[in-house]
Amino acid sequence: MPRSGRLRNFIKGYRESPRFEKLSFILPFLIIIVEGVLLAHALTIDVPDIMVVELTTVLLAISFVEIIFVAGEIHDHYQKSNFDKILTIKLDDFILQSKNNNVKKIVEDFIKLYPKYKNHRNEIYHTSCQIMETHKEEYLEKELANRLKLFIEKTKETNVDGILETFIKKYPSYKKYRSEIYKKTCQIFDKTSK
Repeated sequence: MPRSGRLRNFIKGYRESPRFEKLSFILPFLIIIVEGVLLAHALTIDVPDIMVVELTTVLLAISFVEIIFVAGEIHDHYQKSNFDKILTIKLDDFILQSKNNNVKKIVEDFIKLYPKYKNHRNEIYHTSCQIMETHKEEYLEKELANRLKLFIEKTKETNVDGILETFIKKYPSYKKYRSEIYKKTCQIFDKTSK
């Protein structure tokens, strides 16, 4: 493994970059090789064509600049991806510990705890909303599973469609989870029939 930290970070970022970025980084190297061969050929002939040498040199320089730009884009993409992962993990832990439902308060408290994220208020806000929505859905799924299990134990109904309809009549807030209720009812019946 290379000793240089920058080179190690670049290689790690290159490995984790999308396939299109990898290909866009390889092509300029192929072009440099072809242009190098053309330049060597143009210089080694008896009467070198100055125009061919100049144009090939310009194209060679453009390829080097392109490599620098593509390497910069790969590095930026890797840093952004890495930043998003770390932010999501820290925010998830913070939201679970704070047990606060106010997004504005979560953002402010998080920035107080981690002042280095002060300039990333929008990312913190959007990530917090996504995490809280995920937590809400997980909680609703658990609550739905518990309620449905108790409902099935109490009801005399054995038809899945009948259970679905009577459960939604009793708990109309779960109306948009019809397919989830159907699946969980089938799962509960499969477990009890074994």
